Formats: sequence, structure tokens, C-alpha cells
Amino acid sequence: MDLGLRDRTYLLTGATRGLGFATARELVADGANVVLTGRTEQSALAAAATLGERAVGVAADNADPDAAARLIATARERFGRFDGVLISVGGPAPGSAADNTDEQWRSAFESVFLGAVRLARTAAAELTEGGVIGFVLSLSVHEPIAGLTISNGLRPGLAGFAKSLSDEVGPRGIRVVGLLPGRIATDRMAQLDALSGDPERSRARNTATIALGRYGEPAEFGRTAAFLLSPAASYLTGVMVPVDGGAGHGF
Repeated sequence: MDLGLRDRTYLLTGATRGLGFATARELVADGANVVLTGRTEQSALAAAATLGERAVGVAADNADPDAAARLIATARERFGRFDGVLISVGGPAPGSAADNTDEQWRSAFESVFLGAVRLARTAAAELTEGGVIGFVLSLSVHEPIAGLTISNGLRPGLAGFAKSLSDEVGPRGIRVVGLLPGRIATDRMAQLDALSGDPERSRARNTATIALGRYGEPAEFGRTAAFLLSPAASYLTGVMVPVDGGAGHGF
């Protein structure tokens, strides 16, 4: 199946590793160009170098108000076009409602929530018919995850924003989609398992709740994301797609 990705150009934030990098790899494999961001220039350049000439790495902070315009300009200057964005940010600090501090909430709001809103808003103004805006969120959109109170508070709000945005830009032929990763075997997931004090037991307990009986691989998420960003998914918008191996609840 041809996804129609060849020579299209996508911006992926927080994509030097994990789910963002897995998506960048799949996009490039299908002939797309990517501009990927990382917290440092070194990490961004190193990640892009492994993907070849269709990738450019740029250091950027989602909380920086000027980042969105600068990154889109980079896509146009390097590849001559801008077709979509996948907005992903690092997970906010773990903790409970009682433990998380005001500063942790404020920092997470600036990067996880407002930074994502700003990127999406800027992209929406720059995209034309056929463009797409994607969000990497979490299953916490539907059900809170123990120990991740800040994420539980912010990600459902982003899902609501994404749905509102999809209604606003749909008449212009621009799509907005969200991905809700479950337990995917990334460094971030290993860190979360380690917080329990017994990583092996944590993984076994979590695996027991997954219909497919295992954690997902980053490439499995990447392929799903690449499809949703591609023209092959041209009639999908305003949706939140679980990538969870059957761990989610409901339909």
C-alpha cells in the first residue's frame, strides 16, 4: 500500500528517541522528509544523521514561543514544503496530587500543554489543504495512570483542544489526529517501571492487562503514526487512536 508520503515534509518535536524517533524512521523509510527536534543540538543532529539526507535535526524547546515559526521555516528552507507536524513532548514529572509542586505543574503546563497548543496553532495557520496536525498523548486521556498526576491533568485537555481544532480547520481540508500510546518498550517506559522499585514485577503486572500479552515495540507505534499522518488517512480527523495492544477500556 502506497501511503503517499514521498517528498512530503513533516515536523516532529521531541523526536530524537522513543516514539517520535520511531515515527521519523517510518516516515523517512516511505520517502518523506522530516525535521526533528531535541533538547540539545547534539542529540538532534545525531538522531537526524542516522536517518540520512531526508532528515534535519534542530535544537528546540516546545516552551519557547518562537520555536514553532522557526521550525516550520526550517522545513520550508530545507525541503521546500511543510505538510504536517507530530507534536510530542517528554513526560512531565511523576508524582501524586499531594506531592507535585506548583513549579512542576507550571513547567509542565508551559511545555506539555501551552507549547503543544502554540505549535498546533502556528502549524494550522501555515498548512494548506491536505495538511495534518498530530498529537502524541497517552491513555490517560481516558483513564488516569497511577503516579502520573500532572500528565493525567494535562493530556485530556490537549485531547479536547485537538478536537476543537479539528472542527475549526476541517473546512480548510486540514486534519487533526491524536495517538494514545499504551505500554510501549521505550526508555521512558523502563523509567516508569523502575519507579515501582521492582521493574520486573511492574512489567509483569502491566503485561497482564494487555490483550496481546506484551509491551509494544516503538516501530509498531511509528507505523501507526506514519499512516495517520499520511494522505492514506485522508478521511480521519478529530480522532484519538489507542496504540495499546488492547489495554484500553471501551470501544
